[in-house]
Amino acid sequence: MVGGIRKTEREITAPVDLCRPDGTLNPAAVGWSRTPLHTANLKGWGRNKRFEYWCVTSPDFVVAINISHGDYRVTLAAFFLDLKTMETFSEAEIHWLPRGKVTPMPERSGSGPLTGTGDKMRISMEPNAEGTLLRAKTARMEVAIQAFEEPGHECMCVVVPWDNKRFQYTRKDNCMPATGTVRADGRTYELSNAYATLDHGRGRWPYSIVWNWASGSGVSRGREIGLQFGAKWTDGTPSTENSLRIDKRVEKISQELEWTYDRADWMKPWTIRGDRVDLKFTPVYDRYSNFDRLIVCSKEHQVFGWFDGSVVSESGERIPVERIFGWAEEVHRKW
Repeated sequence: MVGGIRKTEREITAPVDLCRPDGTLNPAAVGWSRTPLHTANLKGWGRNKRFEYWCVTSPDFVVAINISHGDYRVTLAAFFLDLKTMETFSEAEIHWLPRGKVTPMPERSGSGPLTGTGDKMRISMEPNAEGTLLRAKTARMEVAIQAFEEPGHECMCVVVPWDNKRFQYTRKDNCMPATGTVRADGRTYELSNAYATLDHGRGRWPYSIVWNWASGSGVSRGREIGLQFGAKWTDGTPSTENSLRIDKRVEKISQELEWTYDRADWMKPWTIRGDRVDLKFTPVYDRYSNFDRLIVCSKEHQVFGWFDGSVVSESGERIPVERIFGWAEEVHRKW
């Protein structure tokens, strides 16, 4: 067997609450779905984590915006990378014990608008008839992007339970066509052949956690391919966040995958392998950050680059993966 442990995951096909009335995990919520069906009715204060992260990739540049709310802390963030010049910058604001910085975060993904307003930046994510309108205005950047969800669009939504009091619901959604403009440091960039990816999260996390996440969107030999993989944080749980999106159809991978990479040199090629995945990831840029305030920290290497290799569909077809752009990351958080 190539890869790690195989798991049995239940596909959820009807709406379900994430939590019981007392705030503990609803056992009926454990599983995965192709569309957002979970209502994240989180209770209490102090350990809840809610976030919306969007990353838009094109042949010319990458732009990402993020709103996260951890009860006692709100983070607004934006990132830009020019893939031609490798010029880049990040902007972020952290607000402790925030009041009024973020509008109520929708309990179901895509069910309502979200706006974060800081001292020097404003970020909004507004669902509409075509998908989601993404806007941001910061000291160095202005974003106006429409991410499209075509009729019948599928994504990968899954609940990962550590126990009945600590759990995470995530929607990982890629291969969404995107159009619009970004103005960065006085220069205007137009999106072309672009894809948007969403990481929507709601849950109650352990104090300290390490995870891997990889995502890619593109076309290989005429086939639209979406790659969605995770590791470490799902170890010991009945769930994975692994899936493929092949020609608009999501195929769940209920197996932990083998990740190989060099922590001494993040720009060396990575590999991700399993029974249905055999990929090499070639980096072009490492976005590194290290925020450490003793009890709260975030150490992150988000490495952008190209996926090559092959994947295997549920029907057994081996599909070449050639030059699919995306990222792979390792993150350590203390919340």
